[in-house]
Amino acid sequence: MSEPLARVILVAGPSGSGKSSLAARTGLPVLVLDDFYKDGDDPALPLLPGGSAVDWDAPGSWNADAAVAAIAALCAEGVAETPVYDLSASAATGRARLDLQGAPVFVAEGIFAAEIVGRCRELGLVADALCLRGRPATTARRRFVRDLREGRKSVLFLMRRGWHLMRAERAIVARHIQLGCHPCGHTEAGQRISGAVAGARVPVEA
Repeated sequence: MSEPLARVILVAGPSGSGKSSLAARTGLPVLVLDDFYKDGDDPALPLLPGGSAVDWDAPGSWNADAAVAAIAALCAEGVAETPVYDLSASAATGRARLDLQGAPVFVAEGIFAAEIVGRCRELGLVADALCLRGRPATTARRRFVRDLREGRKSVLFLMRRGWHLMRAERAIVARHIQLGCHPCGHTEAGQRISGAVAGARVPVEA
């Protein structure tokens, strides 16, 4: 495989840990990995215990192959076509074009980012892989306020999901670490991202 034009910083972490806000603050191009969720009518979607509803927090609800393909295209060509996903409708509603515009590093963030760290590393595409972690109660509060504001799902669904995720947060972070992510807070994450960008820049000869 030839040397990539760009490399990716994968940002994982529990829902509500601040991945999107961190990515926005970097000023780098951002690939939103949550846009690669499967449509709600996909028969392969995993179900919650009892089979009553889709388990949107299970990796099987997400198209990892398509996400890796988009990352590989961005690293090789600097552009990629990506889906636009509406979480409230549980469906992709369009397509978008992400152009790195010459940036040597970009961020790919989402709750399933850790699931593709190994594959992206094998392809030589990773500048860094991070897992944001914090206090479960703080994460839960931030997640509920965001999801309620954006109307992602019904209030009852959000409350049940929030309680489950708060209890599972430490296990989620542990899994992300096992999959190859470095655990850190926002301050350290910002420092590592700045370091990755600085390391990727090629000095211009006079």
